[in-house]
Formats: sequence, C-alpha cells, structure tokens
Amino acid sequence: MTDVNTLVQEPSSGATTKDENCKDCSRREFFAKVGMGSLIVAAAGTGLFSYEYFSPNVLFESAPIIKAGKPDQFPANTVTLDAQSGIYLINGAKGFYALGAICTHLGCLTAWKPELDLIACPCHGSRFNRDGIKVAGPAPQPLPWLKVWLAEDGNLMVDRSSPLKEPEYVKV
Repeated sequence: MTDVNTLVQEPSSGATTKDENCKDCSRREFFAKVGMGSLIVAAAGTGLFSYEYFSPNVLFESAPIIKAGKPDQFPANTVTLDAQSGIYLINGAKGFYALGAICTHLGCLTAWKPELDLIACPCHGSRFNRDGIKVAGPAPQPLPWLKVWLAEDGNLMVDRSSPLKEPEYVKV
C-alpha cells in the first residue's frame, strides 16, 4: 500500500507539473484582466453617454429685442443688414422699418443686392423687394415686418419676436 502523501507529492505521467500550472494560471489571469478591462471601458462609455443624455441641452440665442443704433447712423434710402441678429433696418421715404433677413423658404440668410435693388436668397434664388414682398423664387411668404420704435435714449429698437401684420414706420 502506498501512502496518501506520496501520491500527492509524486507527479504521475498524466498530472501537470508546477510550471505548466503557472502557464495556465497566467493565461487565465490575462483573459480575466482583458475581460475586466473591457467591462470597465463599456461601463465608462455608458456612464459618459448617460451623463450627456441627462444634462440639459440649452440653445443660447440672442435677445429678441435688439438695439439697432442711432437713426443718424443710417443714411436716407438705405438698407442695412445686421447678419448677427438676422434683420434688415431700412431707412425709406416713409421712415424706418425692419424686415426679417431669414428667407421664408428654407431659412437661409438673405443678402441685400443694391445693384438690383432686391433682397436675394443665395440658397434657392428667392428674391424680395425692399418692402419684403416676394418677387421671384420658391419662398412661400414675404419677409416678415418687425416692430421698430425709438427708445428714450434715442436708439432704434427692433423686436424680432413680434412680426407685424400691417407695415409700421418710425419717423424720426
């Protein structure tokens, strides 16, 4: 009869040696670390996208009421584009008035063409006269008239949030 301790201590031909166990162990540890690393990367990505989803997406726009400037800055019979606020301030024969500068077709910023005496949309060719009425192109509506008034400090003010149904002029 053999002793139980000798069976455990003596490697048989089918048993693995200590060196082979370490190879299997390190390989197992390698795959465990790769798997754990993959889970950590996936969790970090999920956390980042969750944070972006739940954080508020606020669109900061400029104020709807714009200080256009003093009336003497605008010569008689001129059309002035303020591209940042998307308005035209026009000093016409009847007084000052403002038009929206965004085309009513697809929302492109229009441009004043003094040689043609027209407001033209560079995107699809809509054209408007200096009163905002459509002359040509696919735009479904004229350019909107905007409320204009003279403030107490002498500046012309334009309210982009309130389009007018009837034209209004400000005499200075």
